[in-house]
Amino acid sequence: MLNRFERQSALVPRDSLVGLEATVIGVGAIGRQVALQLASLGVRSLQLIDFDRVETSNVTTQGYFAADAEQNRLKVEATRDAVLRIDPEIEVGILCDRFRPQHAVGTAVFCCVDSISARAAIWRSVSQRSEFWADGRMLGEVIRVLAAVDLASREHYAATLFPQQHAQVGTCTSRSTLYAASIAAGLLVHQFTRWLRGTPVCADSLLNLLSGEWTETAAEVAG
Repeated sequence: MLNRFERQSALVPRDSLVGLEATVIGVGAIGRQVALQLASLGVRSLQLIDFDRVETSNVTTQGYFAADAEQNRLKVEATRDAVLRIDPEIEVGILCDRFRPQHAVGTAVFCCVDSISARAAIWRSVSQRSEFWADGRMLGEVIRVLAAVDLASREHYAATLFPQQHAQVGTCTSRSTLYAASIAAGLLVHQFTRWLRGTPVCADSLLNLLSGEWTETAAEVAG
């Protein structure tokens, strides 16, 4: 029998995951997929924060199960159960609430909320308390992934938090597909594994699935 982690051992250092807690803020389209990928990756401690419940449309766009919607389950509870089906030994903490400044966070934070104003409020609270920060933004088939791990990338990220009224019309939930959310989550987790390995992390990248264009809009920064 192959060790569960054998085929990823050259890419994901297991020792770096020991004692590391990852926090996913928002377990909607992108955040749920991030949580499931982190569980498969071997994260030992995971914190999920979201105030919402599963709706019927979330089955199509966010990967929840029909039973989750029928029971109107809390997203954090449904995602926790899915994570534990992957690995029952993961420590999963859930918080059914909007993120608030007094909430503790892990070493690595994945911001998967759907508005600039919410991102900005979370960043103000978390920027000095996390070592790795990643933010996934998605509208239709356009995906933007940002990561902040040092002074340069943190300054760059702060500059992307423009006023909400200047944001593109719509939210991540207005036009979305599960395949786009899964790709966005994979790109976020990829930056996380680069950081774990100490290899360069891309501070800002943009992927347009419709046009097939990939753009790195900021220089790589050291992990």
